[in-house]
Formats: sequence, structure tokens, C-alpha cells
Amino acid sequence: MIKIFCVNTQTTKTFNEGVTLQDILPEFDFPKPYPIIAAKVNNVCQGLKYRAFNSRQVEFLDYTSYVGRGVYCRSLCFLLCKATKDLFPGSKLIVRRPISKGYFCSLDKGDGTTLTPEDLEQIKSRMVQMVEMDIPFRRWEVQADEAIETFRQAGYEDKVKLLQSTSGVYVNYYTLEDTVDYYYDALLPSTGYLKVWELTLYKTGMLLRVPNRHCPDALAPFTEQPKTFEVFSENLKWNKIMGLDNAGDVNLACQRGEAPDLIKVAEALQEKKIVQIAEEIHERMNSENPIRLVLITGPSSSGKSTFCKRLSIQLKACGIRPISFSTDDYFVNRVETPLLPDGSYDFDNFDTVDHKYLQSDLLKLLNGEEVEVPEYNFVTGLREFNGKRLRIEPGTLLLIEGIHALNPRLTDQVPEEMKYRIFINTITSISLDDHNCIPTSDNRLLRRIVRDYSKGAFSAKETISNWPNVRRSEVQWIYPYQEKADALFSSSYIVEFPVIRAYAERVLMTVPKNCPEYSEVHRLLKFLSYFTPVSDKDVPATSLIRSFIGGSSF
Repeated sequence: MIKIFCVNTQTTKTFNEGVTLQDILPEFDFPKPYPIIAAKVNNVCQGLKYRAFNSRQVEFLDYTSYVGRGVYCRSLCFLLCKATKDLFPGSKLIVRRPISKGYFCSLDKGDGTTLTPEDLEQIKSRMVQMVEMDIPFRRWEVQADEAIETFRQAGYEDKVKLLQSTSGVYVNYYTLEDTVDYYYDALLPSTGYLKVWELTLYKTGMLLRVPNRHCPDALAPFTEQPKTFEVFSENLKWNKIMGLDNAGDVNLACQRGEAPDLIKVAEALQEKKIVQIAEEIHERMNSENPIRLVLITGPSSSGKSTFCKRLSIQLKACGIRPISFSTDDYFVNRVETPLLPDGSYDFDNFDTVDHKYLQSDLLKLLNGEEVEVPEYNFVTGLREFNGKRLRIEPGTLLLIEGIHALNPRLTDQVPEEMKYRIFINTITSISLDDHNCIPTSDNRLLRRIVRDYSKGAFSAKETISNWPNVRRSEVQWIYPYQEKADALFSSSYIVEFPVIRAYAERVLMTVPKNCPEYSEVHRLLKFLSYFTPVSDKDVPATSLIRSFIGGSSF
């Protein structure tokens, strides 16, 4: 007999060895507003078919949890893959990336024809049919060589490359009837759980829409993101030119000793984009309605500060004198900071910035007046004045960087024609394989974990614990203004994960296994294991990544 401690009820019950989580669930009575679809077992994500042979701690999860959403969306992608395989033998489905509150997917039908509305209806009908049939997702554990051969026979060269470059002795994979696929974390017990989804034509492919994270009974609201899609498409184009579609391609290139060249190309592409933005700003400054203010924002750990400094250099090369300051210096005194429901400070709230005072200084500067700019002391939590004075001279351009820089309330008294808006994001263009895309947030979280730890600001445990609050604030205060930017810039590049792996692993290993945050640690460590580590010696001191791993010249 084994003992199962249920976190949801804070009670312990006894069961037979080998019992599944599905069998255990009815024995614990707790509120279930939405279906239970996954669990954390000893702080590690597991599917409901997981069998317990020893005493365990179990926390049951629904779709409103990050873990639950991952399990649901991976299973939904497999359902789509199965439907396309059934209807279009020889086709190739690629789950490209999360966008517009769904997943953008491309489908090569294998016959040279484009995807039609009739094709889409067939795919949807097949998916609905399989949901009604409640077909089980089956998990298999086999030797790596056997798994590689299975995927080779199925025509999945992307998975073959990934497993050849990273796998251990044994590999787990899944089947849905006669269709095989690989996912790096747990799936649902069966297709019958997939009640809420939609499939629509989108751009050059399809958009697989998923449930609302706060109300899983309904679809997440559609949000048009044409500029974001354009940036992603541009990055994808360069990946194809370099022959690097997925992690397996990157790994094999690094193992061939090509990492230094890949780093150089990635840095060159970013610099090229910064030059283009600087030249557009220069052109706008010399137009009939010249811009006088550049607003730069992006979510946490997107590289805003370093981008601002690199842009300043290129602006100087255009004959422009940039002056920059951060909205952080206009933070209210800490005791005046808005609070979260749990009573802690909400540092990402718009009202954390004294926006009235900031705009007053801004208008004075634009009118040619001199102002004394404050400097925020993050140790004391007080705004200080240390004699820093600014005045905008002819040919000078003001750059404002901060998470709220694009919020219209921050500069609502400045004429629109005077503003140029830039949004920085980490739009990850590579995937683990054709069916496992990489969330943008994973990129930024790894950066933040490494930076916070190296600077002594927060432990990895604290950074991970606070990350959900950061994400919620970004959704509320930052991302709504992404598509209003004049320019979007992606700060990620193709060899970032191989470079950051060694740094991140060392920090992640400091998190104890007995704390709730370890579930995220386990997931991130597994994710990083899919990338061949490379040295950072070829990463230049001006690189955006240097602001996270150290060694930046800025």
C-alpha cells in the first residue's frame, strides 16, 4: 500500500501500488469548477494516467494553471496532426508559434495545392469525430534508437535530428491510434477532454484557437497581430536561408563547429534591423512633421535597455544627438506603490510611475526648457535629485525607455506626429520540432532567472514564484500596445538557448525539489536539455544577450 497526500485537500489517503491519478481523483473531494486534466506529482508535471508505485504528493490541476494549459494545448496539437495525416497522407503540418491567442500552423498537403475552406472543414469534422470517439493518447517508453527509427519511418526527420543530437538511452513518445508523435511533456488521457477549440484560416495557414485561460469553457478572444506576424515571418525567412528550422538543425550545426558563424550572422541581422529603424527615425526627423520623441517598450527581459543603447549609437551615426532616460526614474516612492490582492507591491502597475510628473518634465523639454531629472534609488525606494539636468538642443532626439512607454496616458499631451514607437519582444522563430513550438515567455523567463541571480537581486525560486504576476501585468499593461508600434524588434536569436543553457542550468539547480517552484525548474531543465551547449566566447560585448549573462560593454 502507498500513501497519497493531496495538496488540494491537505489530506492523506491510502491506495494500492500502481494506482493511476485518474483512479485517485474521485477519492478526494474538493471544488472543481473546471475539469481536472493534469497534476503535479512531487512537484513534477504528470498526466492523469501516471501510475504511483510509491507514496507521493499530488496536486490536481485544471486548465487555469500553466501546467494544465500546456497539457491541453499539446494534446490539441496532436489531435490536429492526426486529422491532417488521416485526410492528407504525405502532408506536413508545422505548429509554428503562439499568436493571436492561438497557434499558427502551416500545412503542406503534399500535392502542391493550397489549403482551401473545404479542406479546413474536413479537418475540423475529423477532429470533432475523434473527440466524440474519446480515443486514448498512449505513452510509450523505448530505447532511443528504436524511437529514432520509428520517427524516420513516419517521415519525421525533424524529430530524428532532435533525438539524434540530444536523446538519452530511453525516449518517451505518444500514439493516437496509428499516428505517432513526440511531445516533451504530458498529454491528456484521451481526446474526449478536448471540448473547447476552433480552427480557422489565418494568413498563409491555419489558426488553432484554444480556451480562455481564465474561463476554459470559452475560447480565448481573437486578437489580430499583423505586425507581430510580419516580424515572425521575417525571422522565419532567415532561418530557412540558413537551413535552421528546428532545434535539431541548430544542434547539428553547433556540433559541426558552426556556432561562431551562427552567432555572427544573428548579431548582424539584429544590427541590420537597428540600422533600418535608426534610418527611418532620421528620415522622420527631417520630414514635414518631424518626430522629437522615441518611445521604447517591451515585456520583462526583452532587452529594452541594451536595445536603447545600441539604437543611440546608430542614431549618432545618422547625425542625431539622442538623449535617453528611463520611466523607472519616475517611480513613485515605494510606500505609494499600488498593491496586489495579497498585499505585496505591484511594481508593474501603470500607477507605479508618476506619469503626470514625467509628462510635465517631458513637455518642458520639448518646449526647450531645462529640467532636473530625478534618479530612483531602488535600495531606499525613494526618488532622489542628484543634479542631473537635461535640455533638448536642435538636432536632439529624446528617447524614453520603460515598460509603460507606449501607454497613451504617458504622453497624451504630446502631439502624435512627434512620436515614434518601438516594441521589443523575443519572437522565437525556431521550434523544438515541427509540432513543438517554443513559447516566447520561456525565452524571457530564462533570461530573467540568470540575470536576477547573477546580480544578486532574486534567487531562481523567487524569480519563478513572481513570474505569473509579471505575466499578468504584461498582458494588462504592455502587450495591448504592441501592434500600435511603428517598429517591432525581436531580441531573440537562433543560438540563444545553446548559449544560455550552461548559465541557466547552474542557477536552476539551486532550487530545492520540495518547493512548488520546482515543477517549473524541472520543465525548464528538460527544455534546455534539447539544445547542445555552446561557449559564449564569440558573443560580442554589445550583444543583447550580454545584458543577461554578463560581460556587456554598456
